[in-house]
Amino acid sequence: METLKDWFQYLMDSEELIRTGGLITITLIIFIENGIFFGFFLPGDYLLFLSGVFCGTKLLDVPLSLLMICIFLAAVLGSLLGYITGRYFGDGIQNRPDSLFFKKKYIENTHKYFEKYGSQTLIIARFLPVIRTFSPILAGIVNMKFYKFMIFNILGAAIWTVVLVGGGFYFGEKFPWIVDYVQYIIIFFLAITTLTVIRGYLNAKKEMSEEN
Repeated sequence: METLKDWFQYLMDSEELIRTGGLITITLIIFIENGIFFGFFLPGDYLLFLSGVFCGTKLLDVPLSLLMICIFLAAVLGSLLGYITGRYFGDGIQNRPDSLFFKKKYIENTHKYFEKYGSQTLIIARFLPVIRTFSPILAGIVNMKFYKFMIFNILGAAIWTVVLVGGGFYFGEKFPWIVDYVQYIIIFFLAITTLTVIRGYLNAKKEMSEEN
């Protein structure tokens, strides 16, 4: 049990993941977090940003182009797996009982985004934790046309990668001392994530009240 707890803490520690796991671990985490339903809890946005920072300061000794290509492909392929899962195993997922790694409300909240933004949800969702994981799955469940899904999948992954990894690299290269404040970067992203989730919950609650 202690080993499992340590492993979970390691997965949640973006700085440690980057320092010890390197490019392979970063790529794998992004792949899982972008379309496998039990990966929603993994670090996403701040893992990308910090990987850019570490690349800019040379603590992650890989070319920026390689880092961005690997993350982009991991995001695209992870979402593609999510789409295929939703398309062929959608009924099983929707009827799955709630558990530690799955809640039906995740699917329901994602569905609300699709109703509001349509296919553009696949782009917007890249910057929304949890929604990012479940949006490709829901796209498969509702049988979105494959070519349409791939267009928005690729576009969303490209924007997400360039903005966060590119932004992190810029700060790491121009302000190398930023690595001494990694914990504050994580807190900043966690704060944004928390506010986003709370706002989504309140909006959903308001809509349900209006419907009743």
